[in-house]
Amino acid sequence: MIRILKLITPFALTFALACGAAYGMGGDSGSDSKKPMDPNYTAAKQLVEDGKYAEAIPLLEKVVAGDDKNADAFNYLGYSNRQLGNNDVALAHYQKALALEPRHRGANEYLGELYLTLGDLPKAEERLDVLDDACFFGCDEYTELKNAIAEYKAKAGS
Repeated sequence: MIRILKLITPFALTFALACGAAYGMGGDSGSDSKKPMDPNYTAAKQLVEDGKYAEAIPLLEKVVAGDDKNADAFNYLGYSNRQLGNNDVALAHYQKALALEPRHRGANEYLGELYLTLGDLPKAEERLDVLDDACFFGCDEYTELKNAIAEYKAKAGS
């Protein structure tokens, strides 16, 4: 019996890790670890985390100019622009990120939040459905958007 458990446990761990990778667990989309870090991306990500969105945008634009398949950078471009009130620009960047990676967790959450800002609850709920499917074991992005939708509905009802 112990011998069987020793075989099952490593298999179960390997399976769980493989499932997590397949469903985009970790990072923004799970793709950061697959490619070498662009120093502009790294610096821009820190600027975004520090709330310095206007400073992050030129660096992110350099990143996508050199790598037009970088969904994470397009996501941060969308997020930074949304934080600055540039909703149309943000929308275009989120759509580009999702064209590259339809299950991108960050872009789905942030696009859903943008739709709430624009008063489009059905489209926000569509993004929540995508996250529900993409987050096999649950994820922060799903929870954040679900909470934002609940808050939006509560405000609309009062």
